Amino acid sequence: MDILNNIQILAILVLPVLFAITVHEAAHGWAAGYFGDRTARMLGRVTLNPLKHIDPIGTVVVPLATFFLTGFLFGWAKPVPVDVRNLHNPRRDMALVALAGPGANLLMAILWGLAIQLALALWNVSPWLAQPLAYMGAAGVLINVLLMVLNLFPLLPLDGGRVLNALLPRHLAMSFSRLEPYGLILLVVLLVSGVLGTLLGPLVNLTIGLMPGAGVVRELFMT
Repeated sequence: MDILNNIQILAILVLPVLFAITVHEAAHGWAAGYFGDRTARMLGRVTLNPLKHIDPIGTVVVPLATFFLTGFLFGWAKPVPVDVRNLHNPRRDMALVALAGPGANLLMAILWGLAIQLALALWNVSPWLAQPLAYMGAAGVLINVLLMVLNLFPLLPLDGGRVLNALLPRHLAMSFSRLEPYGLILLVVLLVSGVLGTLLGPLVNLTIGLMPGAGVVRELFMT
């Protein structure tokens, strides 16, 4: 396959990025509703309409800039509101609500990987369809794996931080939660310094290697 230039990469990233962020946030809202809190549903956040979840800076500008400058995807969407008081078992359920987002990204990565396999099967029959499908599938795998691994990093306000906060003893959880206002700043420092990529890169590579169509993803984006 031809190696893509930056403009072509940008074109095929748009749809996978929108799906990755939209389904991730909708999954948080759906899980919260399942466990007793309907706040997100009442505010219209349990939806696949990307306009409900997009933050112009965090969802568009920052992810594109960090991807092309550092090779690592970093950004954010509008946070889905969850009222912990409405959850059946607040600590346990909050962890499960947090895991729903990365879980959705894992499922989407697998589905995009299957799209790559379909593209390869169609390559000699309909190359005009197979080639863009393969490129978009590779982008979908990469983006969803990156978002899943990043969001599982155990630092508030990331989903991994929510899970860790729920697992810690209450007195330690209270101390840990006080770090949340500084979490995004620390995350940016780790990203710019290259530490975040060093920490998460091996896990990203391992996870991509387990996906369908991993060879295509590596050929197009990781060489």
